[in-house]
Amino acid sequence: MPFAPDKEGVEELTFSYAILLEGGRTGYHVHDRSEAGQWVREVLPQFESQAVTLGLENDEKHSCFDLAGLVLRLDSRRVGICLDTVDSLGALEPSERVVETLAPLTVNLHVKDFVIERLPYKMGFVVSGAPAGSGRLNIPWLLGEIRSDDKVSAILEQWPPPRESIVATIAMEQEWAEQGVQYLRSCGCS
Repeated sequence: MPFAPDKEGVEELTFSYAILLEGGRTGYHVHDRSEAGQWVREVLPQFESQAVTLGLENDEKHSCFDLAGLVLRLDSRRVGICLDTVDSLGALEPSERVVETLAPLTVNLHVKDFVIERLPYKMGFVVSGAPAGSGRLNIPWLLGEIRSDDKVSAILEQWPPPRESIVATIAMEQEWAEQGVQYLRSCGCS
């Protein structure tokens, strides 16, 4: 599976688009399933006519089962899943369930490793990013669950914690990216 595909010779554009609109406390309004399905059905002919694949990303506001059901009901080869390996933790869905449910429908994979740490006062946890291969995500298992054809693209997504300055944060992100790419290559990604 290419995680940094060469743009030359690419006949199909694959991208992710979250079905969110501005508003609400977090800055987004989340559509319910029927509203989301209606919206996708309205724009789907435009995507299909341009051979563009729409990837609906999982998140903490919808269960992976609901999202898979939506994609299956839309019944279009131009609609699939943008599978984020961490975002459903906020819905109390473990990565294994999310991957097993959404992998067969995946058109884009966000490889995002993470750690879970207990707060010092022992009342709560913090989920934060980690360099690929150093966190809790079983990346070799994940890659084995995703179909290995040219219809699935992948990105290395990172959640670096902020450092004392933007320069220090960028330097850490660069280091994580280099480590992550090296790790993914060791797992057979090109």
